[in-house]
Amino acid sequence: MNGPEIRVEFAPGLHLFVPHSRRHGATPVVTDGVSTLGHVVESLGVPLTEVGALVVDGRTVPASHVPRAHETVQVRAVTRPQQVPGAPLRFLLDVHLGTLARRLRLLGVDAAYESTDIGDPALAARSAAEKRVMLSRDRGLLRRRELWAGAFVYSTRPDEQLHDVLDRFRPALAPWTRCTACNGLLEDAAKEEVADQLEHGTRRTYDVFARCRDCGRAYWKGAHHEQLEAIVERALAGYADRR
Repeated sequence: MNGPEIRVEFAPGLHLFVPHSRRHGATPVVTDGVSTLGHVVESLGVPLTEVGALVVDGRTVPASHVPRAHETVQVRAVTRPQQVPGAPLRFLLDVHLGTLARRLRLLGVDAAYESTDIGDPALAARSAAEKRVMLSRDRGLLRRRELWAGAFVYSTRPDEQLHDVLDRFRPALAPWTRCTACNGLLEDAAKEEVADQLEHGTRRTYDVFARCRDCGRAYWKGAHHEQLEAIVERALAGYADRR
């Protein structure tokens, strides 16, 4: 590019996306004179899903602003908790985030999940059609214009991923109300209604069951319940600490 030169400064929370040379103070960027500021920011490596305010010489501007020579731009991170207006808060997760999807469902959060790689265009289209926030570590996917909304998942560790999503969006939690397999809602079920899914020992030992309204899967407080209960308790404690 051979156009106006501006100076761009990224908030510390966005340093993950930019080269080391751009992580300290405002650094010069040569623009083409016609591209929007949003395009310039993304060309420097930062998905707009991670950008909060764009401040040019002290005033907030939209991503459609076309930079002029000598402007100084501050690129701020998303303010937390992030508000997503326009639809009930619900999520769509890509093929790499299956554990996170199951943990969100465990907490009663509406979290759709694609267990196969259907491709970025199809994921973006589903996000738009169902008005779901796309959660992904794929920066290219998060740059697709047809996304309804999106967010980068910063960690590769499920515990940290869950904490980050809950901290960023603060969804309402309703533990034990969703099927961790398909995201459907659970309802109480008599033992006789789910007997065909139970081993003999389970039928003898347990009396309280739930069943998914969509896929029919049965649930009870089995051998892994303590581990799941610990995940729920940590999430609820984190919410209580922020009140």
